[in-house]
Amino acid sequence: MARTDVRRTPSGTPPKPSRPGPGKGSGGFGRFVKRLFAWGAAAALAVVLALGVAVAVAASSLPSFSALKSQQEGQMIVVRARDGSELVSLGPSYGKWIPVGQIPREMKLAMISVEDRRYYDHFGVDPVGIARSLFVRAQSGRWRQGGSTITQQLARNVFLNNNRTFARKAREAILAIALETKFSKDEILELYLNKVYFGGGAYGIDSASRKFFGHPGTELTLPEAAIIAGLVKAPSRYSPTADAEAAVKRARVVLETMQDAGSITAGEADGVDFAKVRFAAEQGQNSVRYFTDWALPQLDLLVPENSEPIEVWTTLDPAMQHAATDAVAKNAPKGAQGALVSIDRDGAVLAMVGGTDYVTSNYNRAVNAVRQPGSAWKLFVYLAAIEAGYKPDDAVVDEPVTINGWSPHNDGRNYAGKIDVRTAFAYSKNTVAAQLGNEVGFGTVAAMARRLGISTPINTMPSMVLGTSDVRLIDMTRSFAAVSAKGMAVEPYGITKVATTDGRVLYEHKPVPGQQVLQPFVAAAMTDLLQTAVNIGTGRAAQIGRPVAGKTGTTSSNKDGWFIGFSSGITTGVWMGRDDARPIPGLMGGTAPARAFAQYMRQATARRPAENFDTELVLPDWQLEPDDEARTGSPEDYYYVDEQGNLIDPARNEAPKGPLADSQRGRLEDNGQPLPPNGAPPAANDDFLDQATGRRGRGQ
Repeated sequence: MARTDVRRTPSGTPPKPSRPGPGKGSGGFGRFVKRLFAWGAAAALAVVLALGVAVAVAASSLPSFSALKSQQEGQMIVVRARDGSELVSLGPSYGKWIPVGQIPREMKLAMISVEDRRYYDHFGVDPVGIARSLFVRAQSGRWRQGGSTITQQLARNVFLNNNRTFARKAREAILAIALETKFSKDEILELYLNKVYFGGGAYGIDSASRKFFGHPGTELTLPEAAIIAGLVKAPSRYSPTADAEAAVKRARVVLETMQDAGSITAGEADGVDFAKVRFAAEQGQNSVRYFTDWALPQLDLLVPENSEPIEVWTTLDPAMQHAATDAVAKNAPKGAQGALVSIDRDGAVLAMVGGTDYVTSNYNRAVNAVRQPGSAWKLFVYLAAIEAGYKPDDAVVDEPVTINGWSPHNDGRNYAGKIDVRTAFAYSKNTVAAQLGNEVGFGTVAAMARRLGISTPINTMPSMVLGTSDVRLIDMTRSFAAVSAKGMAVEPYGITKVATTDGRVLYEHKPVPGQQVLQPFVAAAMTDLLQTAVNIGTGRAAQIGRPVAGKTGTTSSNKDGWFIGFSSGITTGVWMGRDDARPIPGLMGGTAPARAFAQYMRQATARRPAENFDTELVLPDWQLEPDDEARTGSPEDYYYVDEQGNLIDPARNEAPKGPLADSQRGRLEDNGQPLPPNGAPPAANDDFLDQATGRRGRGQ
């Protein structure tokens, strides 16, 4: 066996190992650690100094407490009815500012327990909360707890956005520390509770309390405070107006958190009865929104751009709106939609219903949907005929007719033979309407519709006299309103005044004289026909115990039903049908739409005196002259239109400009042929009669 040579010291023990020399072994490592520590300390000091400078700069640039109180994001719009009552509040709502001393103790404890239980122990950023958040993240694999303090949330809500980036988080931390250096804890809590978003446009506890419970934030109880505190995490998910059950379930978690934090006792938590909490009815999610959706976009044209909170006074009558909503809901056939527009004699929209339920469908059928009007379109056919010389007592023949290969027939396919114009209109005789339209010219009928306010494309095929062009309900209603107004154009409007919350008026509606689009004798004769249609004709279901004038409309296969009429200065149009345009058995203008009209108008006119219609046919002097002009009207009154009903300037063969074009005063058709260069109308001879009646160029 080999021997191991071990040297020993004189005492007999083995010698100690020698230390490594300079630059070798543990001596060099120690110096490296010292240097690393020194550099780290220097870097940390630099970071602290930089942070201090950043905080100081941020604190110096922060607004004052009073400035932060008045700062609001977004524009609040309060919409008021014609009686001044509030219809709906749109945009952010901030409620009233509640000083921290008046905020219920339960509300403060609930918010601190849920959002930042170490609120009074940190300097704006909570290292303990951040560590806890990171620990939970490591355990679960995803972010389950936030580390943001109430102060950080305030900084984010007031100065930053919700982008999840490290740069934003760094700025948020600096601003939070700056807020803590400039304001007290109570001031920060006051700012937070009056500015935090709780959903549904409600900012601050007062706005949330009024929205969800119908009372001021100073009256919040413990269960109500728990519900509101639970909204901050996910306002849309836990909103009581969206899901009351989810809101209460979340509030129970808040109570457990408050008990765990020592904010309330177990007895206080057990004593809460959420069944006794009464939620306020959801405001604004009803038929009123059809009106506001139509009226408020007009603000872009009426008022200068501004971000101040404003109040908008409108023409809507709450009682009439309620009556209109009820009339549509109760009379619309099962599976069908309904719409209603009601206009006062000056154009003020008194009620507007765009569907049977705004919550399930906010599509406004009263102003956006385009549907065929059926026989309601005959208003324009008979107006053109009256303007061309026909009178209610004139004879017409209800018989089979073919026009350019088109053969219309009456409902029931029966014919009455020789009758007068009044009877033909009252019983909606299609063959008579076709003959009249053909005689005066289909372009003339189109021009009449344009003149009275129809804004959608109009075809000039012979079948157009039976309402084959798509129209909007609001346009048809304003057309009938012009007849009610004795020939004056009626422009629907919904906004009467716009003002800031401090009373400064930004806009005020000023009545302007309407354009004369029909001669009074034409309107009087048409009113005669419309009244007869309600008294003895297809519109009998629209009778309300006072004079009513109106017209029914039904499209092929009962896809659409219309009734439009007026009484006591109010003109109302009703449409019913399916959005997919499928047939509805039994739907006709004289059934459900006429009944809805009658139900609404009985209430709408109840406080107005009954008015007899002016149907006396007082003809102008020129129509009493014994010459051929009596058949067509005064030649100088006429302007010419193309096949689509668009105006043609006789002197320039182009659409006229100015008031004439604005009022859409279309006249009898001449197929666009201009007058002589001097602009004079043609002489009153057979050639003129052919032009005016539309016979020229039609092979008749």
